[in-house]
Amino acid sequence: NDKKKFKRDRSPCSPSRVLHLRQIPSDVTEAEVISLGLPFGKVTNLLMLKGRSQAFLEMASEEAAVTMVNYYTPATPHLRSQPVYIQYSNHRELKTDNLPNQARAQAALQAVNAMQSGSLAITSALAAEGALLPGQSSVLRIIVENLFYPVTLEVLYQIFCKFGSVLKIITFTKNNQFQALLQYADPMNAYYAKMALDGQSIYTGCCTLRIDFSKLISLKVKYNNDKSRDFTRLDLPSGDGQPPLEPSIAAAFGTQNIIFSSYAGGGGFAPAMGFAQGAGLSIPAIPGALGSLAVTTSAASGQMTIPGVTGVPGNSVLLVSNLNPEAITPHGLFILFGVYGDVHRVKIMFKKKENALVQMADATQAQLAISHLNGQRLYGRVLRATLSKHQTVQLPREGQEDQGLTKDYSNSPLHRFKKPGSKNFQNIFPPSAILHLSNIPPSVTVDDLKNLFASTGSTVKDFRFFQKDCKMALIQLGSVEEAVHALIELHNHDLGENHRLRVSFSKSTI
Repeated sequence: NDKKKFKRDRSPCSPSRVLHLRQIPSDVTEAEVISLGLPFGKVTNLLMLKGRSQAFLEMASEEAAVTMVNYYTPATPHLRSQPVYIQYSNHRELKTDNLPNQARAQAALQAVNAMQSGSLAITSALAAEGALLPGQSSVLRIIVENLFYPVTLEVLYQIFCKFGSVLKIITFTKNNQFQALLQYADPMNAYYAKMALDGQSIYTGCCTLRIDFSKLISLKVKYNNDKSRDFTRLDLPSGDGQPPLEPSIAAAFGTQNIIFSSYAGGGGFAPAMGFAQGAGLSIPAIPGALGSLAVTTSAASGQMTIPGVTGVPGNSVLLVSNLNPEAITPHGLFILFGVYGDVHRVKIMFKKKENALVQMADATQAQLAISHLNGQRLYGRVLRATLSKHQTVQLPREGQEDQGLTKDYSNSPLHRFKKPGSKNFQNIFPPSAILHLSNIPPSVTVDDLKNLFASTGSTVKDFRFFQKDCKMALIQLGSVEEAVHALIELHNHDLGENHRLRVSFSKSTI
C-alpha cells in the first residue's frame, strides 16, 4: 500500500499534453473543468472520473499544458470553492472513443470549440449545463454583492483583463447595489469571463460577483475618471473641469492601490496583483479561469506585496527571457511586441543575449503583451515575459560598445496605437496560425502572397481574399510559431506601388 501511495503522490516528471486533475468536486460540470484550460489554449479531450473525484484534460499542445501547470502550481485553482490539484499525466493522449458516458464531455467540448471558432450556433450542451450562451454582446453587467471593502474601477479592470482586451468600464450604484458595465473587444472574452467569474468572491467571504450579459451592444463613455473609463480614448476629459488624464497616468490608472506585477517563477500566465488598502490586503494571481479570487487579510498594516513577485507598480518595461540568441534581433522584438502596444525601446543584453528589455508606451500595453506573449514559442524556444525592475531602457553612451543591440523606436512610423480610438485597439488577438493581411495593392495575386510566405519557411495551408475588399486577406500557416515568425519577417514588407504589407493575428477561421 505504501508503494502504491508513493506512486500516486509522486508527480510525473516529464511534461505531457494530458493533465491529471485531482480532488474535483462531485457536482462540478464538464464545462467548468474545461474552462480551467481555456486561457492557455485549445482543450482537445476530457475524461471525467467523478467517482474518484478526478479528471483528465487533454490540451492541443504540450506548450499549452506546460504553461497551464506552471501557472497553477503557485496559484492553486478552485472549482466551486474547492482547491483542485493539477499535474502531468503519464498518458501522452486520451483515447476515449469506446468509453461509456463520454457523450456529455464530447458535447461540452464541441460547444466550447464552436464558440472559440466564433460560431454562435451552439449545441444545447452548455445550455444544459446551466451556462448562458452569449448573444452577440461583448458587454457584461456586473453586480457586486456583500460589498464589505470598496471595489474600484481599477480592481475590476485587473480582474477582467485576464480574459481579454477590456475596452470600456462604467461603474454606478443602483438599488443600493454597486454595479458595473464592462465591454470587451470580443464577445468570446465576455463569455469566458462570465463562465469563470460569476459567483466568485474578490475577497474572502465578501464582494461576490454576479455577472450576466447586458442587452447593450456597445458602451458610450464621456469621461475618463474613477467612475468610467474608455481605454481606447486617453484624450477624454475627466468631467469635473480638470484636464484629461496624462496618458502615462491614465495607463497606470492614476492609482497607487494596484501593484502591477507578475510571477517571477515558472512563467505564470497572468499578472498577479496586490492591494494596498487599510488592512494590508494581498491578493494572489487570479488563475486564468475559475480561480479563487480570495484575498487573505493580514494583521500587518500598510502595503502588502506577494512573495516571489517582482516588478514596479505601473511599470511599462518588460523583461523578456529564454530567447534564441542566434535568431533574435531588436527589430524582431519591436515588430512582435508592437502587435500589443507601441514599443519605444528594445535592449538585448550584451553579455546574456537570451534576455532583453522591451519598453512599451504605457503599463496597460505592457500587461497586454505579457498576457498574450508569455509562454509563446519563438525560434524554437518558449518565450518568457514579465515586468522588469527597470523603469526605463537606457540608451548606450557615445563610444560605449553595444553592437547594435539597443534600439530607440520612440518615433517609429510603425506604431499601431498612436491614434486615439484607432480600430487597431479592437483588433488585438492572441498569436494564431491565421494572419490578417491588409494594404495589398490590386496587382498582387494569391500566388504572389503564397510564395512570399513560403519564402520565409512557412507552410501555407489556406488563403482567401476578403470578398468586399481585395486589399485584405486571411492566410493560414502550418502552426502558431510559423505565423509568429512570418509576422516578424513580413510586417511592413514592400509590395510595390507604395504599398507596405500590414500583418496581424486574426481570430477568424478561413
